[in-house]
Amino acid sequence: MKNKLNSTVIFLFFALALFSLMAFTSIRRLPANPIIELPIKDIAPIKIIHPTVSSIELEVKSHYNFLDAIGFRESGNRYDVVNKYGYMGKYQFGKSTLKTLKIKVTKEAFLNSPDLQEYAMKQNLIYNKKRLQKYIDKFDGKIINGILVTESGLLAAAHLGGAGSVKKWFRTGKIKQDGNGVKITQYMEQFAGYKLYL
Repeated sequence: MKNKLNSTVIFLFFALALFSLMAFTSIRRLPANPIIELPIKDIAPIKIIHPTVSSIELEVKSHYNFLDAIGFRESGNRYDVVNKYGYMGKYQFGKSTLKTLKIKVTKEAFLNSPDLQEYAMKQNLIYNKKRLQKYIDKFDGKIINGILVTESGLLAAAHLGGAGSVKKWFRTGKIKQDGNGVKITQYMEQFAGYKLYL
């Protein structure tokens, strides 16, 4: 009886080992080609493309991520906040900038409308891009005054200190800063390299 029990245990042990070995060796590796075709009955093959590092990097540096990053820097992405200088909302707009953008609205209405704030930011980016286009065309990707110049970095700096301060930085190297001591060059560096759609 004891020998039969030992034989059964040994058999089960070897069966388990064999099963584990078969399961391990049957795992298929992904093909080297990142495109897999999955044939489905009566439907054309579906192509699944595995994400690559470059596509992930592009996603991280997208227009949406730019707005999220600058909104977080300005206000913690809060639409209802007003700072001690009176700048309002997610992107901390002042009344003079809203007036320049021809957005006539009360403080309360502006703070209670995320859509209006997003519209204002889009219009502000378009406005500043027009004013800085020749600098973007000429210097994008080059290092000026020790800073790598990119479109998104320049537009972020213009959002902080105005397009005029960015132009002055190109002409004289003078660095404007806001009431909190934040320099436009900090925005140029922090928000560099995003792909904007304007």
